[in-house]
Amino acid sequence: MTTKPRFGYIGMGLMGAPMTRRLLDAGYRVAIWNRSPEKMKPLVENGAVAAKSPRDVAEQADTVMMCLTAAPAVRDVVFGRGGVAEAKGEGKRLVDFSSMRPDLTREWSAELRKQNGMGWIDAPVSGGVPGAEKGTLAIMAGGEPADFEAVKDVVAHLSARFTLMGPSGSGQTTKLVNQIIVSATILTLAEALAFAGRAGVDPARIPEALKGGWADSLPLQVFGPRFAGGQIEPKLGEVAIMVKDLNTVADVARAVDAPLPMMSTGFQLLRLMMARGHGRDCLSAVCKLYEDKRFF
Repeated sequence: MTTKPRFGYIGMGLMGAPMTRRLLDAGYRVAIWNRSPEKMKPLVENGAVAAKSPRDVAEQADTVMMCLTAAPAVRDVVFGRGGVAEAKGEGKRLVDFSSMRPDLTREWSAELRKQNGMGWIDAPVSGGVPGAEKGTLAIMAGGEPADFEAVKDVVAHLSARFTLMGPSGSGQTTKLVNQIIVSATILTLAEALAFAGRAGVDPARIPEALKGGWADSLPLQVFGPRFAGGQIEPKLGEVAIMVKDLNTVADVARAVDAPLPMMSTGFQLLRLMMARGHGRDCLSAVCKLYEDKRFF
């Protein structure tokens, strides 16, 4: 008799909660942990098992998944007191959907394997909250092929595409490529739709008019209507998170001597929004940069 694999998920945020819900809906047993316990309640009511610590999650699961806001949180959850590294990890895997510097992923994955034998797949995602809810995320992975093969079937419940890009850190590097493209696209769309309105064309009609043409894209279809209506709720990601990722892009670009003039312009606009107190706003808030009334 084959025993159904057990899973764990750490981080019940904008992405973690809907991803966990999809695992539960697929019939998997999922042990969960979150720094703020109240965020676990809806998932527990949906069948998840509340764990006492990240170590407890790892002890209850064959594969542990996590999606955290930044590298310090990843370090604390894995190597801090009561962390994943304290559990017996031989034959188990950690799938990290968080976004952080590739070199940290390489360092920490090697350290985790050394401490408890657990494999580490860096697997940052693209597709936002709607993708997490619908299971249509694009997930780019780095790590050992054997670890990737061991987790790919369950990750299929969370994604439309799960691609092994190379050794540890390769998933994180690919996510940085994604963020370069996404940040520049979103800022350009906000600018273009504002231009349409000032030039006498209804911005709300732009996504439909350009659909299927060379200017079409998923960001246009998702953010276009939000920009046209000045909609910033519900959130589809935060300015602060994008700035965090672009800071990482800038660090890596300096290290590899890669010029990024297009990304840099958008990066400074987002940093300006951060400086004026809009870091927690949805990325849709960039449309406010082009309004007549004072946003800042």
